[in-house]
Amino acid sequence: QVQLVESGGGLVQAGGSLRLSCAASGSILSINAMGWYRQAPGKQRELVARITSGSSTNYVDSVKGRFIISRDNAKKTVYLQMNSLKPEDTAVYYCNADVRTTNWILKQYWGQGTQVTVSS
Repeated sequence: QVQLVESGGGLVQAGGSLRLSCAASGSILSINAMGWYRQAPGKQRELVARITSGSSTNYVDSVKGRFIISRDNAKKTVYLQMNSLKPEDTAVYYCNADVRTTNWILKQYWGQGTQVTVSS
């Protein structure tokens, strides 16, 4: 019904930048909040950044001042600009969206994940 497809991950040196994108498609009536989570090996998945439909944002403390989340509602896409990357940012990054489908069901969807690796 609804798919979230991420792109933009990869390998980068410490101090570098990457931009993640996540495009939603399918039976979508509207999208409320969208966000990015990450999971490092042996750790729990954590919220990195979240943006509401009105573009209010919140970030985990460890990325404040380095990452910027934004969205293009017309394209149903959320972005994560990651600057000044650190080795501890290495993780699989997952896109998340609260979607109201065309049959009026509100449900949370996840992307498949994209690997971000930061070398020291």
